[in-house]
Amino acid sequence: MVTDSIADYLTRIRNAQQAKHKIVDIPASKMKKSITEILYDQGYILKYKFDDEAGKNGLIKIVLKYDFKTKEPVIKKLGRISTPGLRQYVKATDIPRAINGLGINIVSTSKGVMTNKQAEKENVGGELICYIY
Repeated sequence: MVTDSIADYLTRIRNAQQAKHKIVDIPASKMKKSITEILYDQGYILKYKFDDEAGKNGLIKIVLKYDFKTKEPVIKKLGRISTPGLRQYVKATDIPRAINGLGINIVSTSKGVMTNKQAEKENVGGELICYIY
């Protein structure tokens, strides 16, 4: 049993990219579905599909995105910020920027899961989930 499902989600994506896989299957949850939608909207993944038939919560199939010429993954780095043992909460005015605004931080707020830019725009703080660039 995995104790930190978000860290497992990020690790599966990281490992699939290192192995040059095109598709990665991840057990689904509401939080992971929200993060996947953000990754797609921000252009970090090519496609995704929620398969509710498989397993208890279903499965997320993610098609990873690679650079056309260099064949390098679009996601250079991704990591967990807030862990189950040490939660990281921030106010709307204190939300950090990933790589000076070139990357994104994903924040879980009272208005849903969103990027740091959306959270600043809506003036809501919350738990810092992860960073991606």
